[in-house]
Amino acid sequence: MARKSVIAREKKRERMVKKYAEFRKQLKEEGRWDELDKLPLNSNPIRLHNRCKLTGRPKGYMRQFGICRVKFRQMALEGKIPGVTKASW
Repeated sequence: MARKSVIAREKKRERMVKKYAEFRKQLKEEGRWDELDKLPLNSNPIRLHNRCKLTGRPKGYMRQFGICRVKFRQMALEGKIPGVTKASW
């Protein structure tokens, strides 16, 4: 599991991106690049990183489910994800 501070930092970035999204879009349309440079760095959506919603793990993230591969496999085997079954042929 990721450190609590790393998870909190990522959530803070998500809030900041959401807060400044409209303002950033407006500044880009008007071409006011100098004012765009003065915004907080974490308000840029490029700085976001996908992390598992349960553990905060940064690698092996599955977008469709929002969790990492480890938790996905565990939950799928327990039958907690509807429609997902183990493949066999």
